[in-house]
Amino acid sequence: MNESQALDPDEMPPHPLLAGEDIGEETNNFSLVLGGPLYQLLLRARLSDDTLHMLRKRIVTIAAIAWLPLLVLSVFEGRLLPGSVPVPFVYDLEVQIRFLVALPLLILAELVVHQRLRRIARTFLDRRLVPDDCRERFQQAVHSAFALRNSVLAEVLLIAFVYGFGVLVVWRQYGVLNTTSWYGTVVPGGSVLTPAGVWYGYLSVPMFQFLLLRWYFRMFIWARFLWQVSRIRLALVPTHPDRVGGLGFLSNTVYAFAVLALAHGAIVSAQLANRIFFAGAQLLDFKLELGLMAAFLALLVFGPLLVFMPQLAEAKRAGLREYGALAERYVREFDRKWVHGAAPADEPLIGSGDIQSLADLGNSYQVVKEMRFTPITRDAIVQLAGALFLPIAPLALTIMPMEDLVKKLAGLLM
Repeated sequence: MNESQALDPDEMPPHPLLAGEDIGEETNNFSLVLGGPLYQLLLRARLSDDTLHMLRKRIVTIAAIAWLPLLVLSVFEGRLLPGSVPVPFVYDLEVQIRFLVALPLLILAELVVHQRLRRIARTFLDRRLVPDDCRERFQQAVHSAFALRNSVLAEVLLIAFVYGFGVLVVWRQYGVLNTTSWYGTVVPGGSVLTPAGVWYGYLSVPMFQFLLLRWYFRMFIWARFLWQVSRIRLALVPTHPDRVGGLGFLSNTVYAFAVLALAHGAIVSAQLANRIFFAGAQLLDFKLELGLMAAFLALLVFGPLLVFMPQLAEAKRAGLREYGALAERYVREFDRKWVHGAAPADEPLIGSGDIQSLADLGNSYQVVKEMRFTPITRDAIVQLAGALFLPIAPLALTIMPMEDLVKKLAGLLM
């Protein structure tokens, strides 16, 4: 059984040496999402609890604040249906996908990440990866992550950045369509926002950008926590069957961020769809953008796991050296005993435990030889890429008809 099929950290029994030991509530329930001013606000508004339940209520409420007023104002302004303006509200795929698909996915990702990562700190201790004399440093790393997650200043700065740069620069300069739409009328020198456009540009868009940037901030906390742990001299085991010295459980953390990748795919597909259908662009025009998004997401999710490369490389070198020396001693003794006649006359070769020990030693050396430098698996890469490109895949129909696309895919597979 490989590591990706192993027990989830939530399901793993505690190490017997740690049973009943007080290692702190923060370590027992590590969470990137249960904190911060917005979380406290949701608690007071009874849109969440301390386990992130009430998910449906939270999604409906937040999506309604961002999307429903746009619908109502578009109806009042007569810009809802086709024929009213070149880009009516119902045809604006970017708005529909962003607030009805991507936004709920960003909220759902909180629950998924919380459930998949909440035992991650405890797993470092259960697997005895943190030496006893470094336990305090490990606890400090956990506490530091929680303090940063709960920072009021951090979320205030995110809001300031959203309004100072995200709206006035990114959205106004690059996000607004260069044609009359439900949210704006093109005039010489720019565009004039409608009432729906004002709500969209100064409430809905900032709300979405804040939630997205808040996720990036959480990923920074996650990367910082792993970096601090990687500064500890971990007790890695070169012969561990996960081929990463016992850190294989970290590869499962990638699956926690699959929903976040899916949300990014939805965001990108929404932006591309508007430009393909209303600005005359082609999907292949955005190859660079798609490549950059894939690289950015890979760095966001896999980057934090690379901090263990130096220790894993050192553990592999030490393992090859030590198990190589052990193998050298053993095979010489085996050779002397069984090949050059040093074995006792009454000891049979058939059924001897020496043969099995030689095989076991060879298997152990092979495990060390196959040890990887990162806890990243091919399955994790495939899943992340699939989650990112799944929402973008329907846009391939703008290049060729479904029938031709199916035939081409069948030809590749068959």
